[in-house]
Parts: sequence; structure tokens; C-alpha cells
Amino acid sequence: MAVSNTPRAKTERLMNLTMCLLSTRRALPKARIRTMVEAYQGVESDEAFDRMFERDKDELRGLGIPLVTEQIGGAFEDEPGYRIDRRDYALPDLSFAPDELAVIGLASRVWSHAAMAPSAATAWRKVASLEPGDSGTEDPFVGIEPNLGGSEPAFPALQEATVAGRTVTFDYTRSGAAGPQTRRVDPWALTSWHGRWYLTGHDLDRDEQRIYRLSRISSDVRAGGEITRHRPDDLDPQQAVARFAEGDQAKGVATARVRTGAGHALRRRARSVEPVEDGWDRLELPYGSTHGLADELAGYGGDVVAESPDELVVAVRSRLDGVLASLGGAR
Repeated sequence: MAVSNTPRAKTERLMNLTMCLLSTRRALPKARIRTMVEAYQGVESDEAFDRMFERDKDELRGLGIPLVTEQIGGAFEDEPGYRIDRRDYALPDLSFAPDELAVIGLASRVWSHAAMAPSAATAWRKVASLEPGDSGTEDPFVGIEPNLGGSEPAFPALQEATVAGRTVTFDYTRSGAAGPQTRRVDPWALTSWHGRWYLTGHDLDRDEQRIYRLSRISSDVRAGGEITRHRPDDLDPQQAVARFAEGDQAKGVATARVRTGAGHALRRRARSVEPVEDGWDRLELPYGSTHGLADELAGYGGDVVAESPDELVVAVRSRLDGVLASLGGAR
């Protein structure tokens, strides 16, 4: 049976190994450790187990865990054994300066209205209880709201799937698109940028890295199996989202005449709506992509007429001419 080596499985294996080595006062030989840690029991060969165990030892030491190697002796014929010294592993007594405590308290309030609110509240109570004379039950930050949001309906399901390393499926409407499309994504990170949340991941159908704004997800998020495309080591989600958001912002303002009673999606995001003649309104529309807006306006057919800028007018006319040509008509 092959042993899963996903980030979640690896983390669970290292945690179980740590607890195993903390629970003993005498060093344990590898054979004994293999029977005590569930993940090692499924390894097919001794050679594969030895390689995995050596990698896991290096991981623990890299994390600063004081893994001790000792010669066991006796019936084990000087075989090396392993344990973790509790005295070296335990953290010293913690104390915080007033400004440090204030920062931790404010950080806990960031999540007060999001999916992580219970965990944040529990963590704050534990930290606050360390301070002499503080019961940890009072909130010293009433009136201060450094809130990161997380209010989008898709946030809880995406956060859970990202932590669990599971593929997600959802309907998404990209900027300038006439309607939503179904996306299958291996999620890597959720990032807040200027009050909006973004998902960075690998689009399985397009086979490339993509970024999605959570407010544009229009369906429930459905979780699937384990991800197959893992997050690159050199990926900085915040920088990637910053570049994406910069390109996603409006680069100009277009004007278009829209027939009364039509173009409701355009009207909702228009900067201004001004009646210009019987049955028509003029809309000012912020846009980031000429081609994206041209696709959207052309989709309304005769109910929308692009007026400016000139490149938008040409792009819309080209699309409508293409439709007429495909139908065998003429302009």
C-alpha cells in the first residue's frame, strides 16, 4: 500500500512521530517506532521506511525539535535509538510587553467576524491568562475593529479545502465575461488585498496558475479529492495577488448608450447613468480590458451602442460584424 505524502499527510506523520518520541523516557529503536507511528506501518519495504524516517528526522531537526540519538545497547546490540528530551522541547515561561500584548489582541480581533473566530478567541484567552491579574475574559479593544472580512459566502469552504489540500469546483464570472464558467482548482492560498479576498491555485482545466476574486464566485464551493498540483516553493501569494489586482482595476472609463430596461449588469457598476433621448441612457463604465468590455457590450446586441473610446467602438463593431458574417448577413 502506497503511503500518502501530501502536505496534510506529512504534517500528521511528523506530529505523530513527535508525540511518539516525547512519550518515552528511553530511546526507541527504529523497528519499535515503525510499529508505533501509524503512517510508517503502511510502508512496503524496509528501504523505503529507512528513507522516509531519515527525511522525517531531518525535518524535525530543521523545525528546531531537539531529537536525541543514543546507543541503546543490551539486546539491541548498540543499535541507535531516538527520543525527544522534554526539558529541551518545552517552551520557557512566556511573557509579553504591553505593546506586544496589544498587537496579539488586535490580531485576534481581525478574525472576529470570520470563520476562524472561535479559534482566534480561544488563542486570545490563553495569551491573556498569562498576564498577572488578567482573567482573560475582558476585551480591552472594544471599539477597535481591524477586520479582514472573510464575509464572502465562498470563504469558509475555500479555507477548509485549502487547509485540507482538496480540489474545489465552483462557478466563476471573470471580469468582462457575460456569464459564469465552471472552474476546477487545486487551492494553494487565500489572501486579503485592499479589502478583497483572492484564491491562488492551479486551474486543472487550463493547466496553469490562476487567481480568483472570491466576490465573483457565484455558486457553492464543492470539495473533491486530494490536490495533485502542489503550491510551488517560490510562490509569494501576496505579490501574485497584488499584480493581479493591479491589472484587475479599471484603467479607464468608457461611455455607451443603453436601451431603457436593458443592460442591468452594466447599470449596476456604472459611474453615472444619464437619460439622453427617448428610450436610451448614457452610461459611464470603468473598465480594465478593452477586449473584455467589448465582448460584454457586443453580447447585448442592439440594446447597447459603444460610444468611446474609439478602440472600444472598433472592437465592438468587429465582433458584431463577425456575428453577421457567420449568419451570412451584411452590415
